[in-house]
Amino acid sequence: MPPVTRLRPFTSTIFAEMSALAVEHDAVNLGQGFPDTDGPETMLDAARDAISGGRNQYPPGIGIPELREAVSEHQRDHYSLDYDPADQVLITVGATEAIAGAILGLVEPGREVVMIEPYYDAYAAAVALAGGVRRTAPLVADGDGFVLDRDALAAAFGPNTAAVVVNSPHNPTGTVLSDDDLAEIARLTIEHDVVAITDEVYEHLIFDGREHRPLATFPGMPGRTLRISSAAKTFHVTGWKVGWISGPAELVAAARAAKQYLTYVGSGPFQPAVAHALRHEMPWVQADAAKLQSKRDLLSKALADAGFRVHRSEGTYFVCADPRPLGIADGAAFCRELPARIGVAAVPVSAFVDHPDEWRHLVRFAFAKRDDTIAEAAQRLRLL
Repeated sequence: MPPVTRLRPFTSTIFAEMSALAVEHDAVNLGQGFPDTDGPETMLDAARDAISGGRNQYPPGIGIPELREAVSEHQRDHYSLDYDPADQVLITVGATEAIAGAILGLVEPGREVVMIEPYYDAYAAAVALAGGVRRTAPLVADGDGFVLDRDALAAAFGPNTAAVVVNSPHNPTGTVLSDDDLAEIARLTIEHDVVAITDEVYEHLIFDGREHRPLATFPGMPGRTLRISSAAKTFHVTGWKVGWISGPAELVAAARAAKQYLTYVGSGPFQPAVAHALRHEMPWVQADAAKLQSKRDLLSKALADAGFRVHRSEGTYFVCADPRPLGIADGAAFCRELPARIGVAAVPVSAFVDHPDEWRHLVRFAFAKRDDTIAEAAQRLRLL
């Protein structure tokens, strides 16, 4: 039997498809957003110690106390956000489960969820699982970067809106939303009396002197925002799947009601290691962000030299490029032939949107790779 109707558009992901092509053709995989180096050694040692020390059974359903406390301390130190680790912080199996738990716990069937387009594909799947309806507002070109279409955002809100999902720094475009864009999101969220769910997994991976400002820090927003982040990107441990939600106790409880029947718990021996990293390895993260900025520059130059029009990346692991100067207008077809053609894998941005015609040309490349990997990709890109 086929999947239920609401899940039929989500039977496979673009990441699985492109990664399979990368393996088949021994391509440099710049499609899926994972680093090819590990995080800080003391964090890895803490995980080893936890495993050998017997911390391999179920952790508490809401997460071990030391990690919830570390998450709370981290947000207080960086953003002056005060969350009680007892009932305002929930540890999840990665940010993807946090997003799913928040949407499943807070969105009734038939209610609408506003998202910024392009969007990480898990958002749409979570809305479908909840029986909700997604409404989108696009980013629009602004020179070599992107800004939020505020008129479209206002039009997306309505009497049936339950929540808005906000991702900044933004995957796939690398955009960091401006304070003015965030203030408009806050205004509409308050005006329509809805919940904001913020995906901030790239919060520390911002370039060129920019700073991250959580939506929860805007006036009127602390009491209606669920803030989501993760160790995956910050500490180069995408396989550990340790994320967290923080926010008002009643909203966290709603997310927990769904989360506890998804995985219940996970990542037991990794939780103390992430707690250690949040408390002791933020200098490593700062140094890593500087390295990522350099890697962004290396890949952006390689793409420009190959003939792409390269968009500005202000944060994350990603840079978007336009192959139309090469005579290529269909990004999806281009990405499917690229591994066999030159041995490089990327993903089309059209996989992350509801209106593909406006994004069909754009391609996303990941630069969180070793310099020699980027150099090899650059050499192959010249074959275009």
